[in-house]
Amino acid sequence: MSTAAPIRAELSAATAAVSLDSVSRIYGSFAALRNVSTTFPAGSSTIVLGENGAGKSTLLRVVAGLITPTRGKVAVFGGSPHQHRHRIAYMSHSTMLYDELTAMENLTYFATLHRGEGCACVGSPEMALRAVGLDPALTRPVGQYSQGMRQRASLARVLQTDPELLLLDEPFSNLDVASAGHLVELLSDFRTWPVAGGGARTLILTTHQASLAEPLADRTLHMRQGQIIETVTGTHG
Repeated sequence: MSTAAPIRAELSAATAAVSLDSVSRIYGSFAALRNVSTTFPAGSSTIVLGENGAGKSTLLRVVAGLITPTRGKVAVFGGSPHQHRHRIAYMSHSTMLYDELTAMENLTYFATLHRGEGCACVGSPEMALRAVGLDPALTRPVGQYSQGMRQRASLARVLQTDPELLLLDEPFSNLDVASAGHLVELLSDFRTWPVAGGGARTLILTTHQASLAEPLADRTLHMRQGQIIETVTGTHG
């Protein structure tokens, strides 16, 4: 009987894409995350809501392995974020695109960087652009794109790595309602893409615009002052 709880914990971890156990991230006297514990099931879509400064971006960056927790443990697919970096894609609220290059030139450049790091996860830039509704032959530099087109190009940049875990930080920023709706459709379609070797796509998206993200949500986490204050399940459809 005494081994039942550890066994259940191991089984839960095995079916989770991400788990956080008492994670804190402290900068001096400021706690960006405070003792956060939660699990993101494989194949789920989770929306993280909260005002600016609630800790949403820090949560994503910890999961992505871009910053290390001050305390606590983060597991991604049962290991550290760095062990499974090839299965993760992170899109910040900045598009991370070079304005003077075309979308195709941007994606080709980033694909070269990934391959240079020994990652075999990079797919076709052409297919990624078509998946988000952009023409790979478009010769206009992305600096001349509308905000909606820039967001789509940025999404193509991360989708070309064929991620199993997709992390999106405020993807609806500066988008009009029509562009936001198109982005929701793209992300819904992404969740249906087959995963090599089986498995399912997992999505974690932060926003402070709940109504825009609601159609994607299997579960919604509400954050305030570095803590998860409420968890709501079954909010979409």
